[in-house]
Amino acid sequence: MQQYRPQQFQILPPVIKNLLIINGILFLATQVFEQSYGLNLVDILGLHYPTSEAFKPWQFISYMFMHGSFSHIFFNMFALWMFGSALENYWGSKKFLQYYIFCGIGAAATHYAIAYFEIKGVVEKVNIFIAETDLTYFNTFLDSLPAVGSEKLQGLITSYNELLGGGIQNNTEITQAAIAILEQYKTDYMNSHVIVGASGSVFGLLLAFGMTFPNSLIYIYFFIPLKAKYFVVIYGLLEFFSGIAEVRGDNVAHFAHLGGMFFGFILLMIWRNNRKRNLFQ
Repeated sequence: MQQYRPQQFQILPPVIKNLLIINGILFLATQVFEQSYGLNLVDILGLHYPTSEAFKPWQFISYMFMHGSFSHIFFNMFALWMFGSALENYWGSKKFLQYYIFCGIGAAATHYAIAYFEIKGVVEKVNIFIAETDLTYFNTFLDSLPAVGSEKLQGLITSYNELLGGGIQNNTEITQAAIAILEQYKTDYMNSHVIVGASGSVFGLLLAFGMTFPNSLIYIYFFIPLKAKYFVVIYGLLEFFSGIAEVRGDNVAHFAHLGGMFFGFILLMIWRNNRKRNLFQ
């Protein structure tokens, strides 16, 4: 039976080595710039929702190299090393990099395709309230929205409460203050949807490894052997059920992971069909 064990670092293929280095440098830079200069690289390089004012097209690439915590980058880079080395050695560097980037972009597209319905629902809810502007239920309505916030939003809320403290309940100034809060809330809500990490690409690599080396053994927790093809299926199902469960406090982009696998599958099928056509030409 074919077995798979990670290679030594010194014989890593070039793309894997450079991906590890770039991700590590950017993670360290994120900590240094935040602590020394108050500059949030995650906000700049992370991928924002496309209609957010913070969105930039190049974030579809840059988000793959950003991570939110040490555990986040550690497990992603470990999986990149574990599964990516064999694939790059097998495919070659150019093909491997194409696959890696394609899966990352596909993961982001999938995540926001799913998130679109949630985001659209909240924005429409706010717009309806703005159109009606029923101040009687304003505070209750504000509390019912997903929690986001900025200093500007908190300042607007403070000003609104000070107006209410004056004893006037329904004048034009208070109405305008309430509308300003909701408009700022929409901006903050859009900006709060940002994803980072190489997970989408890594899950694409996991799928490719399982399809390319299906009978290779992966050692779960370093001692439980499991064939790669079964490992991929089990992990994919776990991600799917975690995604639909919507556990409170779970900030993992499960559908981005599944998107990376799905787009990876599409590209693998395209390559496979191209090889078949070339054989018969």
